[in-house]
Amino acid sequence: MGDRITSVRLGHYAVPLAHAVSDAKVATGRQRPLTQIDVLTCEIGTDDGLTGLGFSYTTRAGCRAQFAHAKEIADNLLGEDPSDIGRLYERLLWAGASVGRSGAATQAIASADTALWDVKARRAGLPLAKLMGAHRDAVRVYNTSGGYLQAPIEEVKERAARSLAGGIGGIKIKVGQPDMKEDLRRLAAVREHIGEDTPLMVDANQQWDRPSALRFGRAVEELGLVWIEEPLDAYDAEGHAQLAAALDTPIATGEMLAGVPDLVRLIDLRAVGFLQPDVPRVGGVTPYLKVAALADHAHLQVAPHFVMEIHVHLAAAYPRDSWVEHIEWLSPLFEERLEIDGGRMRVPDRPGLGLTLSERRHEWLLDDARFGTAE
Repeated sequence: MGDRITSVRLGHYAVPLAHAVSDAKVATGRQRPLTQIDVLTCEIGTDDGLTGLGFSYTTRAGCRAQFAHAKEIADNLLGEDPSDIGRLYERLLWAGASVGRSGAATQAIASADTALWDVKARRAGLPLAKLMGAHRDAVRVYNTSGGYLQAPIEEVKERAARSLAGGIGGIKIKVGQPDMKEDLRRLAAVREHIGEDTPLMVDANQQWDRPSALRFGRAVEELGLVWIEEPLDAYDAEGHAQLAAALDTPIATGEMLAGVPDLVRLIDLRAVGFLQPDVPRVGGVTPYLKVAALADHAHLQVAPHFVMEIHVHLAAAYPRDSWVEHIEWLSPLFEERLEIDGGRMRVPDRPGLGLTLSERRHEWLLDDARFGTAE
């Protein structure tokens, strides 16, 4: 008989940001400034003494729903072989089938699925990237957290320079304000400050209609951007396809899509140059790998969204050299830090994800639940 799952422990944490941040959704009145990240953690223990860690997250709302769903289905893992990840994924899906296969339901499963992959890699004594079959030991990295709209342009420029001096390879800034001229002014200032050879991206956070996005794209062609991110509503696959066909600058999107079929539609329509799946949002490592295989078949670049702590492994295992997004907001939740040098983020050499929860986590704990021997 193989190893068996003996315990499942869930936690809901609210990790505060050092400073509130605002993107175009705030500038257009659709959301309030972001002040914290809510995180759902899942720790899975086994007979063999292994413990795997996975997590999901939300911004502003939804983590209580994830936590509640995870509590309802977690005991389906007890007594099962943790190596049977595909079968257990299906088991958890069917346990909550009445609420569907996307959104909060699968994002709750994502924490357990990622923990199971962590167990498997720890058992092998390998980093997750190596277990999957790494193509490289380090991946390209760009910074987003310094480019939000609440910051004056001089601060954005200063933080961009600091990021580059610290080994970051590219800079992304937020656009999508009601006044497009202000976006263009800020963008030109950053391009001049960091130089024409530094990779530069922009992110409009879904705030344009199709004509506005086209006008912006044509206005910035000469700046040599790596991509224009989320120019349209996340679910407007046809609009993104039209935009991608009309512009030389690649389109990037996909981070908000919470189900495999929606991401596959972007691939099928050739709507992106850079696909941006998010492991917690799409439902875990298992569905992410399905999307990544299809993206590679379509010869697309992949730039997974946020959670660099997970995505550094998946980007390293993708055949095409990927970008990983550097946002340090979750760093206080973990003891370890990722190494960055020469424009690249190194894959940790520790087994699994290479993460352990920090002692400080208790400051931010809102709720927890234990099943099996963890009770």
